[in-house]
Amino acid sequence: MVESLRTFWESTVNMDSIWWQLAVTTLIILVVLLIRGLFTRLIFGMILRLTYKTKTDLDRALLYAFEAPLRFLLVAAGSYFALSYIPLPPAVLNFVANLFRSAIIVFVTWGLYNVVGGDFSTRIREKLKVEEIVAGFATKVLRFIIIALGISIIAQEWNYDVSGFMAGLGLGGLAFALAAKDAVSNLFGGLIIILDKPFAVGDWILTSSVEGTVEEMNFRSIKVRTFANALVTVPNAVVSNEAITNWTRMHKRRIFFRLGVTYTTPRAKLQNCVNKIKELLENHPDVHPDLIMVRFEQFADSSLDIFIYFFTKTKVWSEFLAIREDINFKIMEILEGEGVSVAFPSRSIYFENTLENEPAANLETDN
Repeated sequence: MVESLRTFWESTVNMDSIWWQLAVTTLIILVVLLIRGLFTRLIFGMILRLTYKTKTDLDRALLYAFEAPLRFLLVAAGSYFALSYIPLPPAVLNFVANLFRSAIIVFVTWGLYNVVGGDFSTRIREKLKVEEIVAGFATKVLRFIIIALGISIIAQEWNYDVSGFMAGLGLGGLAFALAAKDAVSNLFGGLIIILDKPFAVGDWILTSSVEGTVEEMNFRSIKVRTFANALVTVPNAVVSNEAITNWTRMHKRRIFFRLGVTYTTPRAKLQNCVNKIKELLENHPDVHPDLIMVRFEQFADSSLDIFIYFFTKTKVWSEFLAIREDINFKIMEILEGEGVSVAFPSRSIYFENTLENEPAANLETDN
């Protein structure tokens, strides 16, 4: 009995025995799982506390992006070392090595994927003040590129030739681009609009195609609500190639017109009208004081024209109309006070010779 137990112990503790190797393998896996737990609770927490002492929060966001991939890598590394301890056939060992190298590629790809679309990229966007729609588009493109590169590198690790696939993908992309030429034009037009920022949602714009308030912007088109309450969708490729007037971004609203009075108006009364209208505008609380012009401009065909040019302080259309109406009434009051009449288009005909009194011609004809 004792001899048999001694023999079993010697065979068990023999470092070359399969039982010993399996025990060591199991121990390595358990240690890796323990380290993984310790890393999560202690080491990662300690590193995280260190990031709070720095002046930037980007390192903390970067650490969070690689937290889950690093846990995965620890398990993959432990499994690799554990399996390497067992005397496996060379083909199996080569397979395990390829798996471990693929796990490293997955770790890098996973971490970069989290960096691009996670809190790290959000903080970068906030610091650089990048538009959300641009950031969303760039995130999708970069994530696609990262995944495509990761898959291609893993395929090469397993001795798959991806050059033909990449060439075919390039030709397919070219054919797709030619077929979707208008869509690509709208996409780049949208990028130009978003980066150049000629308008934003809620702005009142005027182009050769449409006029109204912008309600929605995307990478294909913009949607404009016209003043007739119709919703017009305009492709970005069209808008980006047109002159765009953004009325919302004006600092003040302009009013200018020519006030024509009759030719029978005396010079003194005309001068009084000019002075009083200018005084009215200079003292009006809703008129911007930077530029006010009231001048007797010209002798027109049927009137003496007073040129009136000024700006209102408000940009709101309804308030602008109310101010213009008030000023128009007050100008009429000035003209009435001076006894000056507004001219209307007319033409006077003078005969060089006096017409003789002749009976009117009989315009009726017999049928």
